[in-house]
Amino acid sequence: MSALGDVGQLLLTANLWQATLAAAVLLLLPALGGVISERSGVVNIAMEGMMLTGAFFAVVADLAWHNAWLATGVAILAGGLIASIHAVVSIQFRADQIVSGIAINIFAAGLTVFLVNRIYGLQDIGHVGPTEGLPYIDIHGLDQIPFFGKVLFQQNVVVYVALILLIAVHLMLFRTRLGLRIRAVGEHPMAADTAGINVYLIRYSAVIASGMLSGLSGAFLAIGISNTFVPNMTDGRGYIALAAMIFGKWTPFGAFVACLIFGLGQAIYDNNSTIHVSQYLLSMLPYILTLVVLAGLVGRSTPPAADGLPYVPGSE
Repeated sequence: MSALGDVGQLLLTANLWQATLAAAVLLLLPALGGVISERSGVVNIAMEGMMLTGAFFAVVADLAWHNAWLATGVAILAGGLIASIHAVVSIQFRADQIVSGIAINIFAAGLTVFLVNRIYGLQDIGHVGPTEGLPYIDIHGLDQIPFFGKVLFQQNVVVYVALILLIAVHLMLFRTRLGLRIRAVGEHPMAADTAGINVYLIRYSAVIASGMLSGLSGAFLAIGISNTFVPNMTDGRGYIALAAMIFGKWTPFGAFVACLIFGLGQAIYDNNSTIHVSQYLLSMLPYILTLVVLAGLVGRSTPPAADGLPYVPGSE
């Protein structure tokens, strides 16, 4: 009972929900990218590798130039470049999209370890200075509101960017002509092609956009939270973002709700000093939630009709 009481007391603290929102945003950015990619018909499980690549190059660029904004731009570019590989292999060469994604994740893990050893040797890659990372913003006046001030108005700048992107992606997908074209390509590419929509262009753009969002998430992890790079530091977050996208039924706000659930599990683990529960058990919580979600929803959620199916003009 004492453990349950500790958890209940923790759930009432602003610190926990502040950490939950930050952890959720770390998943939300690649999840939004996954929504865009899969709405266009391309399965993207390579978000883990895209995040990891973005994290690495964000730290390298920040240590070189001491400018978090330039470093974030490099991370976004790196994520987009890795995504372009997945796009070419999946769209142009029509390879199995799951296999391509797994290969990219393995490639990114190996590439970053190789580059760490090549550039920095066996020594520590180094830490980004406290004034050289992505800044935290306190919105004066609003940050003094009890409970909600700390949760909503004392966050990293990327949290606010992600929340803006959440609304923007939702409006783009469901309120604009571009969004209609993306969804049409993901549901019935032959009909979209007949209507004059460039299926390949839409899919390439969607996959690369997903990589750029994953790269931004990697930058947030590396120079907004950790202020360093550690091999495999994404720790499965790309896969959790994929689960969040499925949980959210391929919609931005649905994915955000799922990210909040997974973020809460991560935040409880990060604040486990006040809970009399094994830290090893708590460290499993985000992944247990992922398994529960996937076991309960895979087969019940309906993806876009052409999701994962290569498009061959004239084949339908």
